[in-house]
Amino acid sequence: MGIGITKEKLIDCLGTIAQSGTSKFLKALKGNSFENKDLRAYNGLIGQFGVGFYYAFLVAEKVVVSTKSPKSNKQYVWEAIADSNSYAIR
Repeated sequence: MGIGITKEKLIDCLGTIAQSGTSKFLKALKGNSFENKDLRAYNGLIGQFGVGFYYAFLVAEKVVVSTKSPKSNKQYVWEAIADSNSYAIR
């Protein structure tokens, strides 16, 4: 995602449970002339990214992410309550 993320990335990445960029990453590698044997070495990456973020809900009542992408002039704040099924972006 880089330093600071856009509102769209907040929705795509934080607003979707179990969303992982790993599969997209592996597809991009495959498209860049990596052989299948090389990709097998990366299979252990699946499920590794983002899991720590969702662990925050086990110990916190509320999770807040503030971010500002260099692609936007606006800062966004993503908030979710631990036992809620929704989130808010302001």
